[in-house]
Amino acid sequence: MSERIFKKNDEITLTVTDISDDGSGIGKSEGFIFFVKNALPGDEIRAKVMKVTKSYGFARIEEVIKPSAGRCKAACSVAGKCGGCSLQNYRYEEQLRYKFIKVKNDLIRLGGYSEEEIAERLCDIVGMDEPYRYRNKAQYPVRMGKDGKPHSGFFAGHTHSVIETDDCLIEPEVNSALLRAVINWMNKNHVKAYDEETGKGLVRHVLIRHGFTSKECQVNLVINGSKIPDEAGLVRLLTDVMKDDLKSITVCPNTRRDNVILGDSYRTVYGEGYITDTLVGITFKISPLSFYQVNPLQTEKLYGLARDYAGLTGEEEVLDLYCGIGTISLMLSKKAGHVTGVEIVDRAIKDAKENAKFNAIRNAEFITGAAEDVIQTMLPGKGERRTPDVVVVDPPRKGCARSCIDAILTLAPSRVVYVSCDPATLSRDLKIFREGGYELVKATPVDMFPHSSHVETVCLLSNRKPDSYVHLNLKMEDYYRIKDAEKEQEKK
Repeated sequence: MSERIFKKNDEITLTVTDISDDGSGIGKSEGFIFFVKNALPGDEIRAKVMKVTKSYGFARIEEVIKPSAGRCKAACSVAGKCGGCSLQNYRYEEQLRYKFIKVKNDLIRLGGYSEEEIAERLCDIVGMDEPYRYRNKAQYPVRMGKDGKPHSGFFAGHTHSVIETDDCLIEPEVNSALLRAVINWMNKNHVKAYDEETGKGLVRHVLIRHGFTSKECQVNLVINGSKIPDEAGLVRLLTDVMKDDLKSITVCPNTRRDNVILGDSYRTVYGEGYITDTLVGITFKISPLSFYQVNPLQTEKLYGLARDYAGLTGEEEVLDLYCGIGTISLMLSKKAGHVTGVEIVDRAIKDAKENAKFNAIRNAEFITGAAEDVIQTMLPGKGERRTPDVVVVDPPRKGCARSCIDAILTLAPSRVVYVSCDPATLSRDLKIFREGGYELVKATPVDMFPHSSHVETVCLLSNRKPDSYVHLNLKMEDYYRIKDAEKEQEKK
C-alpha cells in the first residue's frame, strides 16, 4: 500500500501491466493502482491524476515515455475519443494474446484450476482473419450540436457526448451514407434531435441492422413520440442510398426519460417489419427489437464449437438455458432428439417460436421462465418432461444464478456446455460445477469483439458420475432420502 497521498493534477510515472474490463491500462505508482485510458501493457508513461478514491485512481496520459511493443497507430481517426474500440491502438495479435491470458488467469485464480490442468484443457483463442467491418448492428445516438444542427456518431467513453465519425471501421461502410440521409431528412424538415436534459426533441437513435448472408438492411428510428414528418421523403432518401437491399424502415417510439435505447414496439414505414439472415444453418427473422449476435462470422465459430462439444447423436434430450431467440436451440435441434429452450424474456421466446416455425423445426419447444424454475419440471418423479442428457447455458455477464447451477447439478446431465461472455463469472461458476461433480474437459476462447477487451469462451463439462441416480427415475422422496444419506456420510 502506498504511503503517498495522491491528489488531482499530480504527475506520476508508471508502467502499465494489465488491461481493465473497459479497456483502460492498469499500472501502479508507488504501489497505488491507477487506471489510464488508451494505455497498454508494456507502456511506460507520464500521466496526470484525474480522480482518486480510497483504493485506486484514474489518470490521463501526458507522455508515452517508452511505448509497448504491441502499440500501433489506430486505423480510426476518432479512436481514443469514441467509447467503442478501446484497443484499436494494440496490434491484433497482441489483443488475442491478452484475451487468452485473461481467460487462463481467471480460470486459475477464480476457478481453482492448476497451471497443469489449464495447459491440458485450454485451447488456442479463435480470432478473426480480418478484424474490421464485422458488426451487423449499430445504434447511433443523435444529438443537437453547438451549431444548432443534428449530429450523429457514438458516445465518448463514460459520457453522453456524441463523437462524430465519417466511417466506423467495425461497421458496414454503407452505414455512413444511411446516417447522412437521416440527418439530411432531419435538416430538411426541421426535425430536432432528442435532448436528454429537457426531454424534448424527436429523434433519439438510429438503429441500423444488416443480414451478412442475406445482404438485407433495416433502418429503425427511435423517436421521442409516435409520428415523424415527411415519411415519404425519408424513404426516398434512404432508398436512394440502398436501392435493392434496404428491406425495412421502421420507427420505434420511446418516451422514457432514462438510458434505455429501444421502446417496446415499432411501426413499419417501408417494406417489412423485419429482415432475414442465416446463421448456423438456420434462417432468422430479425426485427428492431430482436436480440441477434452482432458478429455473425465469429458466432458461427462459437456456436459451432458448442455444437461439437454437445456431442449429439440424434437421440438426446437437450436443455438450452438462457436461450434468447433460440439460436443455439434451433441449431442443436438438427442433431438432437428434442430441445427445450428456456428464456425469461417473453419477447425473445416469441421470436424463438416464430423462427422455429419459419424453419419448419418441430422438435424444439420454447418456454418463458427463470431457468431454475423450469428445471424443477424436469426433475425425476415430476413427470412433466424428460430429464435432459445435455444442458447448454449461455448466461449474461453476471453468469448463472446459483440456484440455476444447483438445479443443473440435481438433474446431473452427462454433459454441460457453458458459453460465457465473462471469464471471471465463468470461472466462478466452473468452480461450483467442479465441486458438484463435473470436470472441465476443454475450453476455447473466441474473439467476438475485436478491438474491445471482451472475450467469449465455450466450455465442455463432463459428469464424473454419469451413472448418477438422478437418471434412474427415482421417486422424489427416494431421491432426497439418498441425498440426505450422502450428506450424512460426508460429515462422517
